[in-house]
Amino acid sequence: MHASAIRIDTVPVVLTATVIAVVFVVAVPWAWDRWRRRIPGRVGTTLLAVIAVVTACGLAVNASGSFYPTLGSLLGTSPNPEEGTVADAGPDGRDLGQTLATVGDRAASGHGSLLHVTVTGHRTGLTRDVDVYLPVGYTAPEWAGFRFPVLEWIPHFPGEPRQVATLYGLPDLLDREIGSHQMPPTVVIVPDPNGEPRLTHDSECVDAVHGAADDTYLSADLRGWALSRLRVRSDRQGWAIAGWSSGGYCALNLTARHPQWFSVAVSMSGYDTTPHDVETGDLFHGRDDIRHANDVSATLREHPSPVRLLVSADGAAADERAALERLRAAVAPPVELTTWVLPPAGHNLNAVRAELPAVLDWLDTQLGNPVKIGASPPGRTTIGDIPPWPLPDTGTPGSLHGTDTSL
Repeated sequence: MHASAIRIDTVPVVLTATVIAVVFVVAVPWAWDRWRRRIPGRVGTTLLAVIAVVTACGLAVNASGSFYPTLGSLLGTSPNPEEGTVADAGPDGRDLGQTLATVGDRAASGHGSLLHVTVTGHRTGLTRDVDVYLPVGYTAPEWAGFRFPVLEWIPHFPGEPRQVATLYGLPDLLDREIGSHQMPPTVVIVPDPNGEPRLTHDSECVDAVHGAADDTYLSADLRGWALSRLRVRSDRQGWAIAGWSSGGYCALNLTARHPQWFSVAVSMSGYDTTPHDVETGDLFHGRDDIRHANDVSATLREHPSPVRLLVSADGAAADERAALERLRAAVAPPVELTTWVLPPAGHNLNAVRAELPAVLDWLDTQLGNPVKIGASPPGRTTIGDIPPWPLPDTGTPGSLHGTDTSL
């Protein structure tokens, strides 16, 4: 049995762990003077009791917050990256045409379709799993001559694309919002921001110094692929990025760093600077210029662009509120910042699911509608093209630096 099939968030699992912990705790005094070799025996039973208690408490907290439903989601492994999707469109979407019949059939019953592909980056050479949501209308004859707005959704660490469907329930929410005309028909691209192995491999969506060029993959590579394979808008006003937790930081950072491509970002309980911890490590290896160039507040202050940001924070999360205050202090026109301080609900998936409908409603006011092929996008295009600001060179082959914007 694969780890992703082992549930760890159920009441029986928590109760079993609790009973085991109680047994181990009771065994410590019961066996204290019964060991033939007292010191090893006492140390061993005490250690086992501590581990059992910590495990039971961790499982109880996990179940109450719905953080990781399976052992596989905790470890960041999956035997089936297509889970939650309705069809596989193959490497780089080469079989996309073969899936459109399925997409059309589902659209007839009011459902969009989540497809699985693998995308190899033209610049970086990275190959990652990517899920693509095609809305109702994508295959309809009346929409054949239109390009659709794009929402790039970045999964949280140690998440992967399949969890956005199976844990967030995003496709069903999109169906409901689009079907009730509360959101325009939108193509949603859900990439894997980290790759395997996920445990202790938190990329934070940055171009690491002499490491993986995750930023370049998630911005230039995915954009170039989408423009070549999907009917999506090419203007910056038609592209948004969103995410929760680390995905929220990714959304803010990618938008602030590449305003020539993205105009809207949503950070749900995210932050504004990369952590330096066991899971993330040192992504910048002493390069303060690279670290500074990935500080969202610093970027917005020093390179303000006409981007529209939504940032939410849990009312009881001091770190989230501190990041929100730094962003408030940094922004000035033409940056537009909307902030939400939400009632305390914890940093968990239940809070994400509760917040998502309001986030999608906000995006409805920002994304705009599909645009007829060959026509100029309506709305906020009077701002004109937004030039890139010069990014420092990380030394990673293929990574974006300077004002290079080639896809």
